[in-house]
Amino acid sequence: MAKVSMEKLLATVIQLKASDLHISVGQPPVVRHQGRMRKLDLGGAILDNDDTTALMKAITPDRCQQELQTKGGTDFAIEYVDGYRFRVAVFKQKGTVGMVLRRIPSQFLTFEQLRTPEAIRSLIIRPRGLLLVTGPTGSGKTTSLASMINFLNDNYDRHIITLEDPIEYYHKHKKSTVNQREIGIDVPDFKEGLRRALRMDPDVILVGEMRDLETIRAALEAAETGHLVFGTLHTSGAASTVDRVVTVFPENEQDQIRTQLAGSLIGVLSQALLPRKPEGLIAAYEMMVVTPAIRNLIRENKTYRIDSAVQTGRKHGMFLLDDSLFRLWREDLCDKEEVLMKANRPNELAAKIAQAERGLEDDEDEEYDDEDVEDDDDYEEDDDEDSDRRRRR
Repeated sequence: MAKVSMEKLLATVIQLKASDLHISVGQPPVVRHQGRMRKLDLGGAILDNDDTTALMKAITPDRCQQELQTKGGTDFAIEYVDGYRFRVAVFKQKGTVGMVLRRIPSQFLTFEQLRTPEAIRSLIIRPRGLLLVTGPTGSGKTTSLASMINFLNDNYDRHIITLEDPIEYYHKHKKSTVNQREIGIDVPDFKEGLRRALRMDPDVILVGEMRDLETIRAALEAAETGHLVFGTLHTSGAASTVDRVVTVFPENEQDQIRTQLAGSLIGVLSQALLPRKPEGLIAAYEMMVVTPAIRNLIRENKTYRIDSAVQTGRKHGMFLLDDSLFRLWREDLCDKEEVLMKANRPNELAAKIAQAERGLEDDEDEEYDDEDVEDDDDYEEDDDEDSDRRRRR
């Protein structure tokens, strides 16, 4: 018999406004609160295998218990009281049962609340193309995508099909018709879901995870054939996202895939989640909008120049992750140590922060006026000319 009920644990998570609940043999239940792991005080009680198994069985559907036995893990979503929902991952470790439950916010967050880059508003009303939202697990990709779907649903008449594993945010039909299909329940896998979706008169297709070659191929083809496709990848920036999509394919296909990706990709939103001062969490973003110049870089396999193109593409709404992190520090929303931990180039960001602390910072937004930035659609010069142009600035 478990020393504590799952109902009581979920109530504690909601009361604390924690993001996750971790259940594992050999310690008390642990919550992630404001980004930090914190053990719950259960009077010194330590969970054993019988406890974690009982907690698992209290909430896990039979089909998922079978999957746990055959595959060693399973995922699903549950609804607790008052509309609170949790995404659940159950797994075996050292032959015992472990669980992680993530609290799904009960309300959709607006673009303003999420500080979503302005470019997203124009990208998600495009008639076709592939928009990728990327970042590590737990960086808020699902929340960002849910807010985009909700924005479309509030403002535009679209047929939106989502493929999710599991469904986290529930969307009601508003201006749009939203059909949500759960992998393993409504459709066997993402690839099959995408294939079927194309016969369902969709305007927008959300692919919860682009896990394998066949799913990525199907998403590219859907974007090419006149649909807007949202997808997620576990990559950390625009350039690495392009490389990741291409290198999934065999070498003899990669040139063709670069051409396909250059033609269909419209943007990459990368994000990281940080502790916010004095409490809560906040996202830092990297935004790449695919201009003709960036399309050429993708097609010609010059992804190493994408970061430079993003830096000079401010007038298109582009910026790098480290610029977003610097702004969060400068606005006193995040501690210096936290932004440096998430930075792609921590040494450069640390130097920029140190310069700002000494009062020597040249604000980039003042240094470069939009009129001063040459149109990056003409971004055809070689690297030496790029360097000369930057020095002249």
